[in-house]
Amino acid sequence: MKKIILVGNPNVGKSVIFSRLTGVHVVASNYAGTTVEYTKGKLRLGSEKVEVLDVPGTYSLSPTSKAEEVATQMIEEFGKDPDNIFVNIIDSTNLERNLSLTMELIKKKIPLVLSLNMWDETRHTGVAIEIEKLETILGVPVIPTTGITGEGIKNLVSRITEAKASKYEFSEKWTAIGDIIGKVQKLYHKHHTLAERLGEISIHHFWGIPIALLILYLSFTIIRFIGESIIGYIMEPVFENLWSPLMMKLSALLGSSGLIHNVIVGKLVDGGIDFVESMGLFTTGLFVPIGMILPYIIAFYFILSFLEDSGYLPRLGVLIDNIMHKFGIHGLAIVPMLLGLGCNVPGAMATRVLETRKERFIAATMMAIAVPCFAQLAMVFGLVGKFGAQALFMVFGTLFIVWVLLGIILNKIMKGESPEIFVEIPPYRLPAFRVLFKKLWMRIWYFIREAIPFMLLGVLFVNILYTIGIIDFLGKLFQPLITGILGLPKDAVAALVVGFLRKDVAIGMLGPLNMSMKQLVIASVVLTMYFPCIATFTVLIKELGIKDMFKSMLIMVIATLVVGGLMNLVL
Repeated sequence: MKKIILVGNPNVGKSVIFSRLTGVHVVASNYAGTTVEYTKGKLRLGSEKVEVLDVPGTYSLSPTSKAEEVATQMIEEFGKDPDNIFVNIIDSTNLERNLSLTMELIKKKIPLVLSLNMWDETRHTGVAIEIEKLETILGVPVIPTTGITGEGIKNLVSRITEAKASKYEFSEKWTAIGDIIGKVQKLYHKHHTLAERLGEISIHHFWGIPIALLILYLSFTIIRFIGESIIGYIMEPVFENLWSPLMMKLSALLGSSGLIHNVIVGKLVDGGIDFVESMGLFTTGLFVPIGMILPYIIAFYFILSFLEDSGYLPRLGVLIDNIMHKFGIHGLAIVPMLLGLGCNVPGAMATRVLETRKERFIAATMMAIAVPCFAQLAMVFGLVGKFGAQALFMVFGTLFIVWVLLGIILNKIMKGESPEIFVEIPPYRLPAFRVLFKKLWMRIWYFIREAIPFMLLGVLFVNILYTIGIIDFLGKLFQPLITGILGLPKDAVAALVVGFLRKDVAIGMLGPLNMSMKQLVIASVVLTMYFPCIATFTVLIKELGIKDMFKSMLIMVIATLVVGGLMNLVL
């Protein structure tokens, strides 16, 4: 099948153009032999159906990161087929920088079309580009587009078949670029807009900090409001009024007790179903991921997608770069940390934005130990929140201190470089909500696909372990550690075992143990720190390699025992 390959620098709107071309039916895949993702979809080009590939963003064909290496390999691979067409998407407001990649693509003698994206912003930034003259010089179709509004997309599709290899010759790249810019681009004076002024102060060394704190506070306030609203007005009424009566009928059919009943429906609490404590496949196994966690996941990824597409996240990375260098990582490591708050799996995968092995190891270890996913956060709020803000502060304050100290210590003991940040800061723009909701749906579907099977498996696993006596055996075996060092009841060992499958389920299992506030706070911190869930564990092996993963695991175990033991002594 003929392929259309979208290439360009990071933050030029490739994903928006890709969404306009392919609609909703897209697939995210890992490039062969790597964990770097690219997306692909289908486009009808006349009577022919073609495949569209969104290649990872790259500044040049001389890669400096894993993502750029994959982009270069994909361009080399697909450039061998003369039927394939390359669409080079360019940020019209940064023509000179973007033409660097264009010139390298031209040297490949591949069929090429140029999309001058963000065309609407050239009018706001005082840039005038003569399209026809640029097309004549390069000898390939040049189409102005605005991916957010869809302007120019129809023209781009209609002219894709005109793609051809450029016959433009040059001897030195930047000399040629300077010559082209001088002929086709004119700059004129323009006053700063409000968005431009906001963009400047949001990375200011003084004003940027309170702005960042305000944005993060508002973000998590909105997340909590949306999550609690969905739970209170939709999820709980559906489960209590519709699902619970069905489960009670099923319970009666199964005799209200027994092994099969306890596995499927769970144990009845006060003659009824408690969706958190019953621990049945069709009760707790469905309610926890769908009724308790999914609402917060929806809210979190909506806000995160908004911050990504509005242009704020790169600014946050630049703003905290100096602080993050104290931990041996640069400011863009905030991206995997924030993604990790949604789910540690994409957070672990996002560490590939960091250039060196040292940075990737530190960021992945810090995230796996001290950044709870939102599924965990939801369970901690439900479990510890009943004791008020003091208990929540003890949990999250401890994790934050661990995160900071861990970064400082790892930076001291890990060999290797931590290069300076290199990122293009896009202008503030209103997100394209069509793309935002598409991205939101893909992330939600990923959570549903990954979380619910592991949740059901975790509940089934616990019930089997209880039935055959393994939990009691492990409780006695690890009692000196669990009760002596950590100060927890021996029954908490079940939660620690299940935490390897799903940490949110594990935290939910602490509820029926009638633990004190101190014990719940310690247990919540320990379950966050001690080991990643199996999905994160698998991804970290791919990202770090087996050797570094086991180093990271050793750090996790030592840190958990030290922190848990100290909390037991101090609280």
